[in-house]
Amino acid sequence: MAKKNNIGRRPQGTPSTGRPRGTSAPVLEGDETLVDLVEVRDQGLDFFERNRNAIVFGAIAIALLIAGYFIYKTLVQAPAEENAMAEMQQAQVQFERDSFNLALVNPGQGGLGFVQIVDEYGSTEAGNLANYYAAVSYLNVGKYEAALDYAKSFDAKGELLPAMKYGVMGDAESELGNMDAAASNYNKAVDAAGKNFVTAGYYLNKLGLLLRHENKTAEALEVFKRLKTDFGQSPEAAQADKYISMLEMAQ
Repeated sequence: MAKKNNIGRRPQGTPSTGRPRGTSAPVLEGDETLVDLVEVRDQGLDFFERNRNAIVFGAIAIALLIAGYFIYKTLVQAPAEENAMAEMQQAQVQFERDSFNLALVNPGQGGLGFVQIVDEYGSTEAGNLANYYAAVSYLNVGKYEAALDYAKSFDAKGELLPAMKYGVMGDAESELGNMDAAASNYNKAVDAAGKNFVTAGYYLNKLGLLLRHENKTAEALEVFKRLKTDFGQSPEAAQADKYISMLEMAQ
């Protein structure tokens, strides 16, 4: 029998060009993708229709929050910041004069004291800084609990202020007789000072003196040795050799 050629035959897997038999025609991969996309679109539209109100109100709420934030920053926070800085100027003048009681509550010339600045403008940067001024002022007038409270409330940022915050807390704890807490805060002040040898050396020296006072000779000796080797450029390091010799003799 002669072998039939395949000329004119359809490649296997391709649809027929004639009338389809049965109730459904073969579906190609491209057709399936199209069907999937249509279904996804329809499902998305159906979801939106079912949740139209929630979506619209959610979008409005987000827009109102964003608008409210910018209104607050522009019309509330910025003027409050300016007012707080202006009100605090006279208190800063008294602080520089070492008139700490006046700086706290009655600086004169219509200005507010640091305590009032914290109460009225605590959410501003100036109000936050007033916490530090108040802490130092209370420390200098012998009100150590108040000094500690205001120092804890101070949100210290940057390279210098965190060390100063912990330093004030260490001083207050020391005056209150809480020597372990004082030592811990002096250590934190040294760590926060980082490579600032002036600040780090100052608080490391305080830590050494505190430990020496508490008769913790070995710990104090290590502190003064570190002061000499790590922060030898600090003014306090000039006295390190003296304390090292005294502590070595005491061992």
